[in-house]
Amino acid sequence: MDNLLLIVLAILLSTILLYRNRRLSIIRSSKYKTPLPLGTLGWPLIGETIDFISCAYSDRPESFVNKRRLMFGKVFKSHIFGSPTIVSTDAEVSKFILQSDAKIFVPFYPKSLTELMGKSSILLINGSLQRRIHGLIGAFFKSPHLKAQITRDMQSYVQASMEKWRDDQPVYIQDEAKNIAFQVLVKALISLDPGEEMESLKQQFQEFISGLMSLPIKIPGSQLYRSLQASHYQSVYFPLYFS
Repeated sequence: MDNLLLIVLAILLSTILLYRNRRLSIIRSSKYKTPLPLGTLGWPLIGETIDFISCAYSDRPESFVNKRRLMFGKVFKSHIFGSPTIVSTDAEVSKFILQSDAKIFVPFYPKSLTELMGKSSILLINGSLQRRIHGLIGAFFKSPHLKAQITRDMQSYVQASMEKWRDDQPVYIQDEAKNIAFQVLVKALISLDPGEEMESLKQQFQEFISGLMSLPIKIPGSQLYRSLQASHYQSVYFPLYFS
């Protein structure tokens, strides 16, 4: 889970917008080719992914973008998580992308994420279907009954967590907050109380999350392979739990 947080932090600090132009293949094959921004695609297959992740783990996660912005400009090309990518740190370009309709630009996610989430994930659908699903999910979480339940559970789990704190031991607030949030969500979604089952589910979930931003290499021992195994465990666990 920390891997994902570090990478997201790097993206936020660098104001990166990663988008794939759905018409890119058309432009490349047309008579009048549009030149791509300056940049480098790095090594075959892995591109610049290792450098990107290394910067995310450093005390200056924005250094990946800053270095290339100085070399190539505010908009440059790269190769991250198995895909050629155009990275924009220009406010006007980013504004144009965000305000354009889905016919020109669509959100793009790493292959590892699409492999784990599936093609029907809410992250990967667009248009009216996405708005409809967003509306259904929003209505579910706005339920007064659910809000009351989450409030009670959160208070209970926070109190239980604080009772374990000791004066002679450090308290890692981020870890405590993540653990409480996981407990609250699992309780709300499948009515599972803290215990061995939840701990097992949490371990599998953390393994699953670790693969969302990983190299798209699906061989035994790779992070993506382990995350897919964890995803399979969860997909089997939930039907068994509700049966």
